[in-house]
Amino acid sequence: MRQIKFAVSLPNHDFAAARAMAERAEALGYHSVSMDDHFFMRGLMETPQTPHLECFTALSALASVTKRVRLVQMVTSMSYRNPALLAKITSTLDHISGGRVTVGVGAGWFREEYAAYGFPYPSNAERIDQLADGIKVLKAMWTQDEPTYHGRYFKIEKAWNFPKPAQKPHPPLVIGGSGKNVLKITAAEGDIANLIPPIKRGEVDLKDALKFDKPELARRIETLRSYAKAAGRDPGAIEISGNSYVLTAADKSTAEAMVQATAAAMQVSDIEAARRSPQVLAGTIDEVKREIRSRIETLGVTYFFLGFPMPDGLELFAKEIMPEFTR
Repeated sequence: MRQIKFAVSLPNHDFAAARAMAERAEALGYHSVSMDDHFFMRGLMETPQTPHLECFTALSALASVTKRVRLVQMVTSMSYRNPALLAKITSTLDHISGGRVTVGVGAGWFREEYAAYGFPYPSNAERIDQLADGIKVLKAMWTQDEPTYHGRYFKIEKAWNFPKPAQKPHPPLVIGGSGKNVLKITAAEGDIANLIPPIKRGEVDLKDALKFDKPELARRIETLRSYAKAAGRDPGAIEISGNSYVLTAADKSTAEAMVQATAAAMQVSDIEAARRSPQVLAGTIDEVKREIRSRIETLGVTYFFLGFPMPDGLELFAKEIMPEFTR
């Protein structure tokens, strides 16, 4: 049985807040902290004018003020940095942190961000092909003495990368996404699968996201495992992870009020669908424990990336829920 891991999604609007949460997460025994790699966001809680820290700069600073907790990008679009440069950045960050980096990559999705920063936004299929090509570059840069790779989209020729990452053969690689072609890439190349609802039109659609329920997640996990076998890999070698917002309290009425308020803020009318979504861990402490246990036993999820919208959620989860799974 794999170690059960819990990661904390850090706020990225203010470095002091991110640092305080990272330090507290480490003290409370969380396995990892994560930060998204976007330059701005648009949503119910954010506008493009809301401050948004650059991921790798912030994580480099956090590496210097933490000692144990792992650092994860959730996840980096292959479109935003040349993959050879991304390999150099992550190699350097791995040394700064003493070998605590887990690298997260994906095909990218946020069309408005691409347009604002002048990045080409090719079709979904082409961005996924670029992801596969870019991963080949990353692994060449991380492991080869004279990194050379000639792909369809990316090419390197003796792209010296010293020092290599501190972790050998390279940092663990998280691949985000659950579409068929992304799952094939994860099956062939990934160490950790982060299964999230597919985003097909360049923006998040909450109604579509809620259709990504536990039966659908189970189906995609089985698809991933079949692709791993076809690629000649042990399906058990790929760790399963997911992202969830934690809405919990000691008593039923408070927990229910949190769920109702969050659903209203997100303009979600089907509250029961939201409650059942793999993207939510909602209810009393005992209910959340049962749900985590169910995901471990029925889906094989062992790595939980958690968002804590409520101020006391980080402490409550660490003290009342986490010990049952991390003893």
